[in-house]
Amino acid sequence: MLEDKNQKRTSIASLGEFGLIEHLTKHFKINQESTLKSIGDDAAVLDFKDKKAVISTDLLVEGVHFDLSYMPLKHLGYKAVVANVSDICAMNAIPTQITVSLAVSNRFPLEALEELMAGITLASEIYNVDVIGGDTTSSQKGLIISITAIGEALLEDLTYRNGANVGDLLVVSGDLGAAYMGLQVLEREKQVFQVNPNNQPILDDYTYLIERQLKPEVRKDIKGILEKLEIKPTAMIDISDGLSSEILHLCKQSNVGCNLFEEKIPVDPQLINVCEEFNLDITTIALNGGEDYELLFTIKMEDYNKIKHNPNFTVIGHMVAENEGAHLITRANTKIGLKARGWNALEENNDTI
Repeated sequence: MLEDKNQKRTSIASLGEFGLIEHLTKHFKINQESTLKSIGDDAAVLDFKDKKAVISTDLLVEGVHFDLSYMPLKHLGYKAVVANVSDICAMNAIPTQITVSLAVSNRFPLEALEELMAGITLASEIYNVDVIGGDTTSSQKGLIISITAIGEALLEDLTYRNGANVGDLLVVSGDLGAAYMGLQVLEREKQVFQVNPNNQPILDDYTYLIERQLKPEVRKDIKGILEKLEIKPTAMIDISDGLSSEILHLCKQSNVGCNLFEEKIPVDPQLINVCEEFNLDITTIALNGGEDYELLFTIKMEDYNKIKHNPNFTVIGHMVAENEGAHLITRANTKIGLKARGWNALEENNDTI
């Protein structure tokens, strides 16, 4: 922790910008054939030959997107990579490279940045992406991380948000809402600690939820699974801002409506227990929580038999005509209009529920 007074603290200023870059990037290895030149020149050089390049970028700001009182820096580095690589996977593409840029205040010693980079290094190894460049600068307040992810895909494999058709099935990978409830548990324990610093949190009953918040994983496997099933998604998006928000994005881009069935939304048993403990509605959390980094996609109705028994996926609804709108069909068989209540990056207060 940064508050540990006995921990070694090396001033970043003592290295200088180029010394810092050399120090932090010395462990990165090149694994992708498409990486011709990485760190060390004015720009990286990539060669995708007959494939299409896919690029996405994301910005994480301390106090807005993360809280270092309970987010370890190594986990933060890992999660920052996941958030960006997930966008590449949501295009039905293969992530290949990332760039990493940091703005850091002088309250962070070199050792803190080493922890952050250790998480970035681990994620780059697990997801087989090369770190090929970036930038460092000073910050007047807090830590800012910007990562750009690059991927490749054949033109015929690329999947956009605008390809869903009336009658397509709506499918999601994994389960939903756990990351948000993990955040609620961590926020509660932070408040308890602030009142009584001698209170040590007991988190055994929340392991899965906390892991989904602090160390989410990219569904890089989905592309290969769908290919083996001989299924080409018609539209796809990753679930970072909440299920309801992402469904509405698909509907708007594809000019369709949607019927989402409450009873079909997949949730983990631990989420059910903790929602009851917090007196929160399970469906509300699953719809609006965000940061699950699962993939939401549509498939043709005729592909249903290929996917119906696969444990990675749940069919949660179907697309309808645009003039019918987007609705949640409750367990009581009532129809409620879907609203985007998830994360909004332009709102100062980003309560997701």
